Amino acid sequence: MYRTKTCGELRLADAGSVVTLAGWVQRTRKMGGMTFVDLRDRYGITQIVFNNENNAELCEKANHLGREFVVQVQGTVAERESKNAAMPTGDIEIIATELNVIGESATPPFTIEENTDGGDDLRMKYRYLDLRRECVRRNLELRHNMAILIRNFLDAHQFIEVETPILIGSTPEGARDFVVPSRMNPGQFYALPQSPQTLKQLLMVAGFDRYFQIAKCFRDEDLRADRQPEFTQIDCEMSFVDQEDVIEVFEGLARHLFKEVRGVELPAKLQQMPWHEAMRLYGSDKPDLRFGMTFVELMDVLKGTGTFSVFNDATYIGGICVPGCADYTRKQLDQLTEWVKRPQVGAKGMVYVKFNADGTVKSSIDKFYAPEVWQQLKQAMGANDGDLVLILSGDNANKTRVQLSALRLEMGERLGLRDKNRFECLWIVDFPLFEWSDEEQRLMATHHPFTMPNPDDIPLLDEHPERVRAVAYDFVCNGVEVGGGSLRIHDGKLQEKMFRILGFTPEQAMAQFGFLINAFKYGAPPHGGLAFGFDRFVSIMAGLDSIRDCIAFPKNNSGRDVMLDAPSAIDQKQLDELNLDIRPLP
Repeated sequence: MYRTKTCGELRLADAGSVVTLAGWVQRTRKMGGMTFVDLRDRYGITQIVFNNENNAELCEKANHLGREFVVQVQGTVAERESKNAAMPTGDIEIIATELNVIGESATPPFTIEENTDGGDDLRMKYRYLDLRRECVRRNLELRHNMAILIRNFLDAHQFIEVETPILIGSTPEGARDFVVPSRMNPGQFYALPQSPQTLKQLLMVAGFDRYFQIAKCFRDEDLRADRQPEFTQIDCEMSFVDQEDVIEVFEGLARHLFKEVRGVELPAKLQQMPWHEAMRLYGSDKPDLRFGMTFVELMDVLKGTGTFSVFNDATYIGGICVPGCADYTRKQLDQLTEWVKRPQVGAKGMVYVKFNADGTVKSSIDKFYAPEVWQQLKQAMGANDGDLVLILSGDNANKTRVQLSALRLEMGERLGLRDKNRFECLWIVDFPLFEWSDEEQRLMATHHPFTMPNPDDIPLLDEHPERVRAVAYDFVCNGVEVGGGSLRIHDGKLQEKMFRILGFTPEQAMAQFGFLINAFKYGAPPHGGLAFGFDRFVSIMAGLDSIRDCIAFPKNNSGRDVMLDAPSAIDQKQLDELNLDIRPLP
């Protein structure tokens, strides 16, 4: 055998035993007549000692080892004189008697340490080296352990794992699809699934009343920290359920994962917050509840009560109270004002009001309001002496709330209130069924066209579809949408009406979704489901800001795999086989 033990398992109780280890050279140190080698494998690091007095030839061989050489070492386990409490194997070392160099290594392009000197793209180019770092390996081990916990939990709740196709058909709603040309069907294309949505609904029609899949999904869209062009979902569907049934099962799964992975006990019942309330109080459908600073609407207090035209012309005025920050300097406040003007936020400006500890008030718009207005503002905001109030306004309430949400999160970040080791989870419910698309100039499905309208709102579908609520729910943790789902339409006539509102002719609906419409004719049960973003869930558990370091081979911020140099051009022979012509870029 290449090894009898791993580099992470030996302890003081093994002292005196003869072992064989194999792994990568983390570092070497020469001290007098002795050479110390830290040998690393997936399981840990063990110190190997080569003594020039005992075996000069072997010690000289060890002196020529480079970083990341692959070696095999035989020796005797001994107690270390200088123990290292930071290492699980820090009480022992191996007195080497044999050394075999299995493979030499070029000098790595970055240090393979917890805190590396490699930039993102460099580490992505040499991802196989980056994966040797303990912190990255630990994330993938966490992912593996969570996958086992998920499968075991769902299996215990009578779910069956079914694999759905990767090559499917595209739809008009699939503008972000990756498409794959078919060689055997010239001029025709598959799409890679953004979700197994319709397929899992067909499984419900087929009688598989509890389905799940840890599913690969694909979306051709701009990237950010919590998005990749290919991602993984914990995809689930259930039959003969209502909203509370689905929420109960998957709240149970979340509770199980938090307890097993992080030792955190979630509340027995999570809060359910309506979408409109989340937007009103936080300007976001994924509010971060780890800190306060909820919005207060200030139209009654500030519009028409002074001569500040910006407020007098506004459709919405809202503020947040930042506790204990009245001592912010003018420079800090000016920097914050410039921050909200950035294109990513889009505000035109910011007003501050400082309720100083000595009872005085200082504002950027002092001259426009009488002192009594500031006292009304103080009361409305629930502010105390020493607090800072930050105010944004605009002619579009939802847009201004979104800007105020960005400001709230920034203040939470600056004040250290977004603790990665604290978890606040909730459900967002009662989403609008439709949203208006300026680009398409029509109503679009907020989630997808198969979402069930709230039964109480069905009479509104004909005249006021914009007021209809969806039976939909998102699971949010620490300001991140971890997953979401809905009950599905199982009545063919209601589904036809949904398609009609979305602008589909009966012929278009049948052409695109005929397989589902026809399936419903053969007895569709009431059903609903949910998908957790597996990558996002792992990153939250690992305390990461990005999902990339919990994915083995991620893409960079441009959607490129810099290691494989993909996407890339294909040769003319392949293009000819696929009946494709490439139009030159302008």
